[in-house]
Amino acid sequence: MPQETGQRIPILELKEVRKVYQMGSISVEALRGITFTVKQGEYVSIMGPSGCGKSTLLNLLGCLDRPTTGIYKLGGQDIAKLNDDELSAIRGERIGFIFQSYQLIQQLTVVENIELPLFYQGWPEEKSREVSVRLAERVGLSHRLDHKPQELSGGQQQRVAIARALANDPIVIFADEATGNLDSSSGSEVLEIFDDLHRQGKTLVSITHDSGVAQRAERIVRLKDGEVESDKKVDKSMVEA
Repeated sequence: MPQETGQRIPILELKEVRKVYQMGSISVEALRGITFTVKQGEYVSIMGPSGCGKSTLLNLLGCLDRPTTGIYKLGGQDIAKLNDDELSAIRGERIGFIFQSYQLIQQLTVVENIELPLFYQGWPEEKSREVSVRLAERVGLSHRLDHKPQELSGGQQQRVAIARALANDPIVIFADEATGNLDSSSGSEVLEIFDDLHRQGKTLVSITHDSGVAQRAERIVRLKDGEVESDKKVDKSMVEA
């Protein structure tokens, strides 16, 4: 079980983070002073309407971009001070990504897709295969190891993506509209895996427009016009089982 919030160490720390894009002579401020913290073992949903800054924020959190001003620390490291190679290393070693469209390589099998992050980190083949098989079993795909993505349902493909995100034992997992392409049954299965990961102490950040998905988390951070509109704990007594 996760530790009590007061005992958790910060994993993500944002303080007055701003992101400005220059489009010719026009400056577009996508994020306007974002401040919040995600602690170890927390499960947080980020919500907001289209254009509110969710995608920009995810790019920053996932070390795909840097803030224009403000401070973003991941696991205590100030992201703005790192070069491109260092950011790439952090993405490979400390972050797990789960995307709406799965982002699996069609030519690779289930187990090969899962072990891909370990291949890029130079893991020995035998060890990476052992870890990948174990993760496939963890998400209920031990009988599909040699199947390719086109032979799987959408829900199964997303479970492969979850296993791949876990391969490097990341300090945080980002799920970007992870159930957006799934039917309700497959979506529920994916959310149950997230619940299980949370119970095991994993740190999860879910970006979603679906209030039902967001309610599975401990907290919901709502964005509006590039700012944090609210940051509240989920009242589990109000969430249907």
